[in-house]
Amino acid sequence: MLEIVVQTENGERHVRVSAEDLAGLVRRIGGDGDRFLVVQRVPDLPDFFAQIWHEAGGDYTVEHRDGGPGRHFQATTGSTEAVVAAIAGWARGQAGWDGALAWTPLDLGPAREVPPLDLGDDEREQLEERLREVLAGGYTTRAELTELAEDRLSTEDSRPVSREQARVLADRLWLERVAEQESWQGETDPERLTRAFTALQDNGITARENFTCCRSCGQAEIGGEAEPDARGFVYFHSQCTDSAAAGHGLALYYGGFDGSSDTTTAVGHEVVAALAAAGLRAEWDGDPGRSITVTPLDWRRRLVG
Repeated sequence: MLEIVVQTENGERHVRVSAEDLAGLVRRIGGDGDRFLVVQRVPDLPDFFAQIWHEAGGDYTVEHRDGGPGRHFQATTGSTEAVVAAIAGWARGQAGWDGALAWTPLDLGPAREVPPLDLGDDEREQLEERLREVLAGGYTTRAELTELAEDRLSTEDSRPVSREQARVLADRLWLERVAEQESWQGETDPERLTRAFTALQDNGITARENFTCCRSCGQAEIGGEAEPDARGFVYFHSQCTDSAAAGHGLALYYGGFDGSSDTTTAVGHEVVAALAAAGLRAEWDGDPGRSITVTPLDWRRRLVG
């Protein structure tokens, strides 16, 4: 799998795709509402990305940025294979990946200077603390973190953080977290959790991580996530994520789509078994009215973006 995220004009988001799937996405684009792809590496880094534009019957326009507006390049080609090879090579960091296309630097003008934040110490501390909490959770993107930074201190009468200031702050804290996670070795507990959820999903249990803002919303919306043959569900919401990242364990909510306590109990046992198979310990007394708690838990989820 390529360590990239591919986002499409029509709103799709593909995480860690194969070279074959990338080729399929490149071949697909060209119609109305589906004419471009934006590609980022995992983890996402500011000012490092590639993008592809194509309209049916025309050439491909390929761009990549390598560290800032002054390092932005463009090439055109009629060859789908050349586009796929270039982007796959870029994703892998292969030497000479850009050699098959004729790249031209784009003059995007000087970068706009962003004024420093004008915040008191308490406000700045409050804002950065919340951003770091969300980063520790591990599910945010750079765009979502920027939006949070812009909106966190806003009121009807005041917006003390501009979008540009929010982006600069979010990117600084994002890069701090990326640097921190470079020292992590091997599979982490959140990755074990994802492995357990993937196994449950494959066995007819709709499994969602960091799903909705609270339990009320989760219970109301989980049915809309289910495949027609799904027997039950398990999920945790964003407040559960915050708790896990703070070292308090992770609460999982589960149930059967038929509403029966027997199915809910059976799903609970399946969830506990899947967690154990992934190397995680769960606390649950078998009562279908009680949540399952995953603890102890070392919450180090690697950022994707």
